[in-house]
Amino acid sequence: RGFTVTRQDRSTELVAPALERARAFFEKRARVPGKAAEAMARLVADVEGHGVEKADVVIEAIFEDAAAKRDLYAQLEPRMRPGAILASNTSSIMLEDLAGALADPGRLVGLHFFNPVAQMPLVEVIESAQTRPEARAAALAFTRAIDKLPLPCRSAPGFLVNRILMPYLTEAMLAAQEGVAFATIDRVATDFGMPMGPIELADTVGLDVCLHVGRILASAFGRPAPEAVAELVQSGKLGRKSGGGLYEWRDGKAVKPAAIGSAPEDLEDRLMLPMVNEAIAILREGVVADADLVDAGVIFGSGFAPFRGGPLQYAKSRGPAVVLERLRELEARHGARFRPDPGWDAFARGAL
Repeated sequence: RGFTVTRQDRSTELVAPALERARAFFEKRARVPGKAAEAMARLVADVEGHGVEKADVVIEAIFEDAAAKRDLYAQLEPRMRPGAILASNTSSIMLEDLAGALADPGRLVGLHFFNPVAQMPLVEVIESAQTRPEARAAALAFTRAIDKLPLPCRSAPGFLVNRILMPYLTEAMLAAQEGVAFATIDRVATDFGMPMGPIELADTVGLDVCLHVGRILASAFGRPAPEAVAELVQSGKLGRKSGGGLYEWRDGKAVKPAAIGSAPEDLEDRLMLPMVNEAIAILREGVVADADLVDAGVIFGSGFAPFRGGPLQYAKSRGPAVVLERLRELEARHGARFRPDPGWDAFARGAL
């Protein structure tokens, strides 16, 4: 998109593969002779991090550990230009947990990209109460400048997309523990209109990521985590990226057996209504400003069945009273994870 970018990592060996992937991507996409070479000239290997002093935007995208991120910020911040923004690609850690050691916490924002980045249009742009308005504005402008859709979010566990996705993925694991076949669970979701089922999605995201984010959100909200995948993660079976997880993967595709047997009659609602319930909670808490943004974020960030208009539009079309009653039935049958959010009454009245 015309920016000069420096790529820092711990060693040349770690930077080089990223640059090679970029080169292959540019050559595949370039339609004008010389365009790929021009783009590569603006992507610079920078193991020592000399680009930090010149950058308008510094994006941290290391592993999900708050202490490690704070340690990195302590090295970066003294070298950054006044007015430059520091952005984290964290998928689940609240900015307040990251900003504590910063001399200027007002410059910290979240820029949460989704994988595969080249195909996923959404970026969650996250602000805390300490984020300065000009830093937020710069983050939104930068996101638009790289041709992505910025979704403003308030700092909260899991933000929007992961907070809504984790109950869906976790419920799929619980159904599997009850003996429902993986392929059957995925078929129920794709029949509803999801582009892929939750089992395949968990493998695509990475079981290690699902487990880590799931534990963070379980701690924050008192819900189950997807512990069923812990043993696979321990053994290095992480899903698509390792060649095997819940499914075996060949040539980037899941090897699925045929769907076995019928699904429990309530499985579709068990998978979908927790996402709807979480969307109500996010709207009630003001994590995202309005219902249209919630729906757009979930469609573009997670692939929620687009023709249904998003989880909140789905609730409206099905009828808030009907969904609320169904959640109560599921709570009575399966437990507190289906307890309706307090925001349902206000949503039904049009007050949310």
